[in-house]
Amino acid sequence: MVYLKQMMMAMLTSLMLVFTTASLNAEHVIYLVRHAEKEKGSNPSLTQGGIKRAAALAEFLKDKNVNAVFSTNYKRTIETAEPTAKQAGIEVDKYDPRNLPLMKEKLSLKEGATLVVGHSNTTPRLFNLLTGLNHADLDEHQYDHVYIVTVGVEGKTSYTIHYLEPRTP
Repeated sequence: MVYLKQMMMAMLTSLMLVFTTASLNAEHVIYLVRHAEKEKGSNPSLTQGGIKRAAALAEFLKDKNVNAVFSTNYKRTIETAEPTAKQAGIEVDKYDPRNLPLMKEKLSLKEGATLVVGHSNTTPRLFNLLTGLNHADLDEHQYDHVYIVTVGVEGKTSYTIHYLEPRTP
């Protein structure tokens, strides 16, 4: 009986090691975007152009196997995130843009592809936290940046910046 318990513990330990090693070797791609074009007001919705850009974002991410979508709790960010989340068959998770270190920590626990929708200041700042760079905040009229951060083996990061045009009808 003791031998059987030792065998079971050894097997469980081996399985835990396999899953931990797989996690360390898994690549995580994080897509960071500012919300799309918005109406005026304190908590505005997207404009028609913004709706087209959100659709273009979903189209861009269609084959990227997105398995998590995060958004701040504002209409414009949620409306930007929803087409991608719907396409992936998942819910939009909310995060606090005033606590970007916590968001970085949440992202470090993810694998696969993740979309994070933020604002003109929070998106570049989260990008900086993830990469160690010092990219400036976006201007009020910039909606086209898609920051792509790849976290590879042992946490090594690389990045690209893609420029996304709104989809035409």
